[in-house]
Amino acid sequence: MGLSLFGVGLGMTVLADYGLPGWDVFHQGLAEQTPLTIGTAVVLVGALLLLAMLVLREPIGVGTIANVIVVGLVLDAVLWIFDEPASTAARVILALTGPVVVAVGSGFYIGVHLGPGPRDGIMTALGRRGITIWKARFGIEAAALVSGILLGGTVGWGTVWFLVVIGPAVHFFLSHLSLPLEADELPAT
Repeated sequence: MGLSLFGVGLGMTVLADYGLPGWDVFHQGLAEQTPLTIGTAVVLVGALLLLAMLVLREPIGVGTIANVIVVGLVLDAVLWIFDEPASTAARVILALTGPVVVAVGSGFYIGVHLGPGPRDGIMTALGRRGITIWKARFGIEAAALVSGILLGGTVGWGTVWFLVVIGPAVHFFLSHLSLPLEADELPAT
């Protein structure tokens, strides 16, 4: 359920067309420079980030592998099923709520400890090294955003909104939706 919510939330931000989240600016830039769809770019980048997780010795579980596959497929499905809304109000609602849906999805799938997704694995690896979750998430989103801009991805006020909201929202939902951990497993807050 969490991974599907994550993909739906990303689809909401893409459909809003007010600027994509940092990672999706990057994925869109890759899709524009190659014959890939944005969802396929999500899957391929996720696979590469799995390698980075191995280097950082972050646990890889069933949830990690599922994330690489499910999020990109759900994103492409949302974009295939739904057209961009004609109503400005609907687009604004999608842009404002998309990051929250992504954060709820993150809280659910990271919180069951079946392994974080590859992007979240980098975030939690940094958390285990003393960087607060919200700062880690902000930093990786910003790095993806800059790379995406260089590749020609779309930015706008929705990009800024996602960047500002995602770190605190993931931090909040992780703390409320996670199964209890042992004291030595808790990320820095």
